Parts: sequence; structure tokens; C-alpha cells
Amino acid sequence: MNDRADVTETQFDFDLGPADVATEAEDRAIPLGEDAGLDRYARVELLKEEREIAARFHGGPMWGYVAAAFGGFALWVALFPLTMFGVVHPLITLAVSTFLTTAGYVTCHEAMHGNIAQRGDKNFWMNKWVGEVSLLPIAVPFSMGRITHLEHHKHCNDPLKDPDYTDEAPNMLAAWYKTWWNRQPRVDGTINRYKTVCEELDTEESRLALKQTLLLQMFYLATLFTMAWSGYAIAAAVCWWLPRQLGLSWIRFFLSWAPHHPREGHTGRYDQAYIFKSKVGHFWSMCMETHLIHHLYPGIPNHRTRQAYFALKPILEKRGVDCSAL
Repeated sequence: MNDRADVTETQFDFDLGPADVATEAEDRAIPLGEDAGLDRYARVELLKEEREIAARFHGGPMWGYVAAAFGGFALWVALFPLTMFGVVHPLITLAVSTFLTTAGYVTCHEAMHGNIAQRGDKNFWMNKWVGEVSLLPIAVPFSMGRITHLEHHKHCNDPLKDPDYTDEAPNMLAAWYKTWWNRQPRVDGTINRYKTVCEELDTEESRLALKQTLLLQMFYLATLFTMAWSGYAIAAAVCWWLPRQLGLSWIRFFLSWAPHHPREGHTGRYDQAYIFKSKVGHFWSMCMETHLIHHLYPGIPNHRTRQAYFALKPILEKRGVDCSAL
């Protein structure tokens, strides 16, 4: 569905013109002595080479994400009656629903960046619906998810403007704890922080996102209450409530904390995210081991970031990126 190899404005790429060279010089590069002119020239050449390599990994068929999104959503919905009427054991439902809830963020993440179909493509509308069905299990509308995620890219690791900065924690155990704590009422984290960001943006799109979030969360609570009241409390717990809690923790840890820690002061192009080795492997960590590639080139699909990383590794090392983990 998406076969373009260029980088669009929705993917936060930029062209390095004369006015940008000074800004680019603030990023880390290979040490070339005190000759600032030579240093700038080396940076520009490295960036050109980097983009040429990255362009090879943009695009490609994206139907797999569409099938996974709608197929996963259909299976998730089917688990409700199947569990309520005893066809599927609650523990199986819990495991499957938690996986689908977590995996849904991977498919919606591509939709947030317009990777399912590029702007101008006749199937561009598919981004919205892939995003909507993918995020429903965590009771967040696509509008809210997209706005706040793009704000994260624009202001990555800024303590005041990055919506995900509240996930920062000093260590792994503290990070897991915060994935739960940040969801508590009146805590400035996760959905509450997202609402604040939308209120501060105060655009037509952000106001719509706030309304849709309220309606969806009311629907979520009403569904749980109705199922519990009707005698299906266990089914409600294993179909939606527990998978949402577990899925959100997994997403916040691997998508937000692990690739961005430590956050403080790391706002440069090449240190917004890190290359790390996950104990649960690349797949189970949502392919976040090479999340830096996503920040550099959001148009590279999630399943190709690892391949792109190894192709770009020599360039990244010259730019001062710590590539020792992989």
C-alpha cells in the first residue's frame, strides 16, 4: 500500500539548508579538530549519506499492519461473548487479550505517522481506521493518541512539553511502578498528562480529541459496569480491564521508558532515544531496541527499524551514538 521511499512532512524529516548548518553543528559529530568549517562539511556529508541509506527502508507493503489491526480487533471483540458463555477459559482470554491490546499500539503507531498510506494516496483514510480499532482496547481514541505522540516527537525529552516525560524513572523497577502510578486519578501522568497537553494546544483537533476521549472512557466504564452487573464480572476483567492495565504498563515501559532513559538534557537529534538490548528480545519489546531509528526517520516502518539500524550503524557511530548494545 505504501511504496514511497521519500520522507514526508508528517515524518519530521528536514532539509539541511545553509540556515540549518549552525543548528546541526550543535549535535555530536566525529572529532575533527578546531576547524569549524571542516566540521560542518563533515556533518553535511554524513547526513547526506545517512539519508541515502535510510531511504532504502522507507515504504514497502503495509497490508500486514492493516490485517493485524482489523483481525486483532475482530478477535478481541469475539473474546467477550466466547468468555461470557464459557467457550474460552478466562486465563486464555486474559493472555490473548493482553497480547492484542499491546500489539494494537504497534499498528496504531504506524497509522499515527501516516505510514499505512501516505498523504495524497487514495487509501490515506485507512490510517485513521487502523488507528481507531488498534487503540480501542486501551480506551484511547486515535485523535488523542496521534496528537500526543506527535507532540512527543516535536518536543522529545523536554520536561515541560514532552507528554511522555512523566514516565521517566531512575531505574527499571521504578519505571514499572510508574507505569501503574501514572494512571491513578489526579496524577499528572499518561492520560491525565495527555488531556493537559490537548487543553494547552487548544486547537479544533485537540478539543475534538478531548471530547472523544471522554465519550470513549465513559463507554469503557459503562461496558465494565454493565457486564459486572449482569453477572459477568470475571469476563469483564479478563476481556478488557486487566488486559488494558497490563498492556498499558508494557507499552509505557518499552515504548516510553526503556528507549528514552535517561531523558534529562537529551534533546539532540542523535540522543533523543538509545540503542539497547532487551532481555525479552526485539519482538517482545515491540521492536524498541532500535527506537532511535524511528526518531530519526519516523517513515521507516517499525518492522524495518532493526534492519535499518545495522545499515546505518557506521554513520551513527561517527555521529557519536553509543551502538555498543547491538
